[in-house]
Amino acid sequence: MTPGQAAALFAVIIALGLIGFLAYVSYNAVVKLAELADRGWANIDVALKQRHDELPNLVSAVRDVMTFERDVLEDVTRLRATYQPEAPIPQQAATSEATTAAVQRLLAVVERYPELRSAGNVTALQQEIARLEDVIATRRELYNDAIFRYNTTIAQVPAGLIAPLFGWRPRAFFSVAPHEAIPPPVDLRNSA
Repeated sequence: MTPGQAAALFAVIIALGLIGFLAYVSYNAVVKLAELADRGWANIDVALKQRHDELPNLVSAVRDVMTFERDVLEDVTRLRATYQPEAPIPQQAATSEATTAAVQRLLAVVERYPELRSAGNVTALQQEIARLEDVIATRRELYNDAIFRYNTTIAQVPAGLIAPLFGWRPRAFFSVAPHEAIPPPVDLRNSA
């Protein structure tokens, strides 16, 4: 082997080593981000399930007193029934956003009834639902940040070069379509 061939072989070995190292580092970075996104989604799912479990308690606690706001109660009940943990993330996001809006309307209506505000169980349930809504919002932000970082990483070099080999595709954010984010009109004029 001539010195020129040895230098070429050495350069090829160094280049292959560098490519292997970049692939290794990129793979581990993407796997870490995918795990962060999965953990973020699991945290959202737990909060959605907790809210799903608490809503019937709040509805039953206020049902008898709120005779004029049956539509608000029915909205919360109907939207709670549409919760499907196995649904795609965009569908769950839309359901969550609609449920949050209905719960906010219910909590606003509850404020108009002094007898409900003075009931300890209603106040405790109201505070728990509000806490869960805050938890969902915080976890949603963390999840979307993890998805942003994951999607950005698999779109950039060098991870973008190996993404097709491992089937890495951009993931959906936990968000709603702009037309679904418009709050529905609320008419509370008929309340007592």
